[in-house]
Amino acid sequence: MSIAVKTMRKGEVAELSMKFLYGLTQNSNRIIELNGLPDSNVISIKLELVSWKIVTDITGDKKILKKINKLGDGFDRPNEGSRVKVTYICKGEDGTIIDRKGSKEEPFEFTIQEEQMHEGLEKAIMTMKKAEQALVTVNAENTLYYEVELIDFIKEKPFWKMDTQEKLEACEQKKHDGNLLFKAQNFRRASEKYEKAVKYIEFDHTFSDDEKRHANTLRLSCNLNNAACKLKLEEFTEAAKLCTKVLEQDTLNVKALYRRSQAYLKTSDLEKAEADIKRALIIDPNNRDIKLEYKELKLKQREYNKYEADIFSTMVSKMN
Repeated sequence: MSIAVKTMRKGEVAELSMKFLYGLTQNSNRIIELNGLPDSNVISIKLELVSWKIVTDITGDKKILKKINKLGDGFDRPNEGSRVKVTYICKGEDGTIIDRKGSKEEPFEFTIQEEQMHEGLEKAIMTMKKAEQALVTVNAENTLYYEVELIDFIKEKPFWKMDTQEKLEACEQKKHDGNLLFKAQNFRRASEKYEKAVKYIEFDHTFSDDEKRHANTLRLSCNLNNAACKLKLEEFTEAAKLCTKVLEQDTLNVKALYRRSQAYLKTSDLEKAEADIKRALIIDPNNRDIKLEYKELKLKQREYNKYEADIFSTMVSKMN
């Protein structure tokens, strides 16, 4: 029946003919009782598709599922930075109400991706339309069920509609948000904020000279901070690329050299790591962190040289 119903339209009535045991399995958790019906006989099932609810797998791993109870209006959906108004009731697996927010008269208002909402529910809300009602199931440590309605939302002004001052202010705000998330050790979300911040000032051909200088300072800072996030996330290649962007803008930036050397050290690009560390020490010879990094590099070089020597000795002994 689950196969047949996918081919049907609402209101359609169909008759299915199949062997009784088709598609049924026996296991320790489910015992099938034949009730006297011969297992080889063909049976008929009358099937009518009365209605259905759309279920969306938000994350693709069945950890966040959304079942639409009432279709929304239009085509638009909230995105990052949108100001959203919702009502929701959160229930546990036993039906107990755990949390309740908002009402039709006074909906709960929050900004998307500002750490004001359960992350799973927030991801589902970003797929909803205005006036849509849905049941959201979040399968984490404990399964939570959210009955949620998206009352209204106002999308964040897109950067191409902003004037130059608005772009600079938006960049600064996203950078500030990223800094707070970094301090909270939420490195993934912090990285996303820094990337978003840079996008606001990516195209600066309409900026004045002063605005371009300000934008360059912000761009350098955001890329450096994002590189620190990538190191924490063990995304070392990305960290190195971000540091390279900074060094293209500021060739003497010690932090960029230091962080890129850290990334190279983790990917075993020892020659590149050494070049960056030596260059950083020339610029800032008393920097304690760089000196410690240099010691770690020398230790890793000795280990690598010993490893190569052992392999060479093994090869020579086999040749003899």
